[in-house]
Amino acid sequence: MQREYRKWKSPTLGREMEMLVFGKEGTPVLIFPTEQGNFFEWEDQGIMDVVEEQIDLGYNQFFCVDGLDNESFLNKDVDPYTRVIRENQYQMYIKDEVMPFIQEYNTNPYLITAGTGLGAYHSLVFALKYPKLVDKVLAISGYYDINVHLNGFKDDNSYYNNPIEFIPNLHDEEILREISTIDIRLLSYLNDPNRDATEKMSEILWLKFIDHEHYVWEEETKNPWTLIPSMFKDNLF
Repeated sequence: MQREYRKWKSPTLGREMEMLVFGKEGTPVLIFPTEQGNFFEWEDQGIMDVVEEQIDLGYNQFFCVDGLDNESFLNKDVDPYTRVIRENQYQMYIKDEVMPFIQEYNTNPYLITAGTGLGAYHSLVFALKYPKLVDKVLAISGYYDINVHLNGFKDDNSYYNNPIEFIPNLHDEEILREISTIDIRLLSYLNDPNRDATEKMSEILWLKFIDHEHYVWEEETKNPWTLIPSMFKDNLF
């Protein structure tokens, strides 16, 4: 299994960011870590071993990026406004630095974003804000209301990072059509603590006639990582 470690000083974020790349060709998959995770989280959880065949046969190339949640939503040492601004910077890092990096490595124009927990939020919100860049979303056990991290703070920055708020009020038909072309899959499991949050996000998408899949895995677990590999692999195609 081809594995490559990359790191560079991000001009957008003003700090070094790390990444693992698995494979050399195939449909690119951009993987966001959980709120407590990092760029090697999915490898440590054994998921890259589960998709080793896709990597070796050239079906998929995986780009596992570092997270920044401890500097944004989870950073209680700064005010909520600063948390949201840091999230904006992280999304600009993905758009202006990671995306060109992927496109330089891989000429396949189709892109999948994926994540679980707050990583699921990142995978979905990036697609909703930049629908021309993303073709498929695999959001596993995610929650999509970032108000829980903002202590009641609200402004345009928080609004446009909170899909349960900005999607219901989105009336631009062209943008809605672009979003509707994305293969969005919202996944949870029977005793998923984020199951209600996933269902709420699904209901909001249906209210805007945005076609998508909302699937509840018919299993229970105390450790989501026992189910995530199968949920992820089964939805790659």
